Amino acid sequence: MTLRSDVAELLAGAGILDVDIDEAVADEHVRSSAYRRIVSATASSRNRDGSGAQGRDRDRDRATVATILRDPVEIVAKTAVVDFVDRMATRATGPDEFRRWSAGLMPEIDRLPTDGHRDFIRRRVRDWLLYLSVEEGMAPASAELAKATNWMQRVLAEGTTSSAVLDQLAESGNTRKIRNIARNRAGSRTRRTR
Repeated sequence: MTLRSDVAELLAGAGILDVDIDEAVADEHVRSSAYRRIVSATASSRNRDGSGAQGRDRDRDRATVATILRDPVEIVAKTAVVDFVDRMATRATGPDEFRRWSAGLMPEIDRLPTDGHRDFIRRRVRDWLLYLSVEEGMAPASAELAKATNWMQRVLAEGTTSSAVLDQLAESGNTRKIRNIARNRAGSRTRRTR
């Protein structure tokens, strides 16, 4: 496969017809933008009817990631895959669904040449699994919460409704900003429930 055929196949598969393929091949910024549109369209088209098509969706998603990861500019590929992970995590019905989906991508992600890029994507998946578990009502162990990236701790501090998680982050969040956000939100929740 060539970069041109990969980009053309991804765009056609996502139903995106208004991207100049030659321009995308020549310019990594155009290609990066095209990848973001591709993963957005792919994530939006996921089958949610429980009819057994989910396995086909996962196979298609894995093929999409494999194709994107062949891009010669590794940071462009990594950025697109992280965007895909983020979009799928926010659409997942819970941690089990997201765990199954992301497990299918790991063999492809393991092919990334740069350790840091592989590790970043793996951490992002772990962060989302933590987030989805919290959203499902599970309070993580403090050691598990401490392993979350600063980004995910802040996402949780700003958005979770779990008082247990807010209390943990207020006490031992990785940064002062995270601790302050969690403390302020935990305090306002306490005032509202009185």
